[in-house]
Amino acid sequence: MDFREMGEALGDACAVLRSNAGTAGLAAPVPTCPGWTVHDLVAHQGLVHRWAAAYIARTGRPAPDAIVLAEADAAPDLLDWFDEGMVVLLNAVANAPADLDVKFFLPDAPPPRDAWLRRQVHETTIHAVDAMAARLGRAPRADEVWVKPWLAADGVDEVLTGFVVRRNPQTSLPRTQTVLFKATDVDRSWLVRFTHDGAVTTRDTPDEPADVTVTGTARELYLSVWNRGREAEASDPTWWDDWAEHVKVTWA
Repeated sequence: MDFREMGEALGDACAVLRSNAGTAGLAAPVPTCPGWTVHDLVAHQGLVHRWAAAYIARTGRPAPDAIVLAEADAAPDLLDWFDEGMVVLLNAVANAPADLDVKFFLPDAPPPRDAWLRRQVHETTIHAVDAMAARLGRAPRADEVWVKPWLAADGVDEVLTGFVVRRNPQTSLPRTQTVLFKATDVDRSWLVRFTHDGAVTTRDTPDEPADVTVTGTARELYLSVWNRGREAEASDPTWWDDWAEHVKVTWA
């Protein structure tokens, strides 16, 4: 990954989230996050930015969620509060040494500084898509989002090589199955072998046989694996139902 490009992608995602949240209004529902309002979405993202910045800057244990969310609720202007957290995160990333020595929680990840930046890029990008959904009143289509194909493919990679392989029942299918994900606009593919003991992902094996093949543009795959649409096509029409039920990345 290119550190500079990832930093720019984080700034872009923050801007898209803020703009769409402001247009939708804080009381608007978020169709892609059932039960949430835009206020909930912005407060959550501001919390995550502050949490990540604490690890990157090595300033100590992050403040408890309840305290940070109470600060968000009490803020005179929630979007200004969001901006403050964004600046803290961007400064932490910009000032972090390339050999930053901190823990990171996903397997098969880049070095810690880059891994933390990457995680915040995709966290913020997907929630910016949620803010778009609040403005539109529906999930945006892949051709409506701003995400570049290389970044979308990287986000698919993070899901399939990071989250899915974590021996976590919330992020893995419950049966033995091989699934091939193939991007149609960039040269990227992933073969995921789901078993009862977990999942193993192999990159760039586009010709491997699989029980299910999922194809789409990088953006379509990105939104689909994050359960923000189903434009990527699966050879088994019911397969996305299993994915949506069993593969969920949630804030613990």
